[in-house]
Amino acid sequence: MSASDRFEQYMEHLAKGLGHADRHAGLKGYCTGLMLPLARKSVEPMAAGVDPLHASARHQALHHFVAKADWSDEEMLRRVSQWVVPRMDLSGGGFWIIDDTGFPKKGKHSVGVARQYCGVLGKQDNCQVAVSVSLASEQASVPVAYQLYLPREWAEDAERRRKAGIPAEVKFATKTEIALQQIETLLASGAPRYCVLADAGYGVDNAFRQRLSDLGLHYVVGITSAVVVWPPGVEPLPPKSYSGMGRPPVMPRRTRSRQPVNVKDLAHSLPPAAFQTISWREGSNETLSGRFAAVRVRHAGGNSGKARLRPEQWLLIEWPPGDADPLKYFLSTLPADVALEELVTQAHMRWRIERDYQDLKQELGLGHYEGRGWRGFHHHAALSIAAYGFLISERLTAGASVSAKKNFAARQTPSLPADYIPRGSPARTAPRG
Repeated sequence: MSASDRFEQYMEHLAKGLGHADRHAGLKGYCTGLMLPLARKSVEPMAAGVDPLHASARHQALHHFVAKADWSDEEMLRRVSQWVVPRMDLSGGGFWIIDDTGFPKKGKHSVGVARQYCGVLGKQDNCQVAVSVSLASEQASVPVAYQLYLPREWAEDAERRRKAGIPAEVKFATKTEIALQQIETLLASGAPRYCVLADAGYGVDNAFRQRLSDLGLHYVVGITSAVVVWPPGVEPLPPKSYSGMGRPPVMPRRTRSRQPVNVKDLAHSLPPAAFQTISWREGSNETLSGRFAAVRVRHAGGNSGKARLRPEQWLLIEWPPGDADPLKYFLSTLPADVALEELVTQAHMRWRIERDYQDLKQELGLGHYEGRGWRGFHHHAALSIAAYGFLISERLTAGASVSAKKNFAARQTPSLPADYIPRGSPARTAPRG
């Protein structure tokens, strides 16, 4: 069976979740456009690439499909995972990778746009930010949940909500709260309890880590150097004895000689023999390796609720040779007998989500949507992930590279007429007779 035949089968599978048969053409046209070698994957150039002889009519149809039609982006992602996941080798287990990605934006009318941290730019700027959860194995990964982060100024502005078509049930939630909602929804639908990976933007949140443990999930999450822990062999004293008056004391006691330390100071206190050189995977040019140490600690931040005295967990420290300070820190609830090599490998599995976003943005136009509404933003993202899912399934099935497959649609599409002028192009003088 050819790639074109498999693409038709894939489109039929996804189309069953659209609700109406007249949306099938929009689905196929949009996904085809996303896989064409176009510099810009917004609606108009895709319409011209897919159907150059009827570009204007196709533009209107594709715009209606992505921005107006009432179909579920969550159902679309569910069907993408139904197609891709059976082709992934999860015999050795999988991973849930939590991350967010930013899209620089000018103006203030696109839904969710605000001045906030944008990872693409590495600084605070005007942008949109979306939170996602991906299912990953050692061979591949695919986003299975995706939601725009809505800043508080948007969530509490009724007029902006109305203009952007933000659903009434969408309230303000932090990125960690959105990620937890996504994980809980996946588990409620029967998803397996794989280990959760996240960067320090999520890992420093004590409530986030505690909720993952409450859900029965192991985690390996990044933290900052300021996180405070009880070092190996040191624990707080029990709470004071109850006097019979008021509430019983629950706060662990510290003394001058019994104090927690931040993970940076703990790393500096370790002897050189505590560190080992570990390789975790083959890179494109060389084997990736680093210098690591792992010790058992208890998190000491927060003295309320279940954070009063946390169970022991791993602190993984990555410290490149010759550097004055460690490069990265991780907390993990993987079993106490896990090998250091396995701990390092899982901590660095997050590279897959970075590869996902790189391909989704550079090859499949994830950030190219020019509409302003909530529905269009999520529809475009779901369709970009749908196109990406097909390419991932092709690679997993055939063992070929994504690059060998991603432009197969271009060979089936007629080229643009020589006199085609994109909408918005500057006026041109008429030719003389």
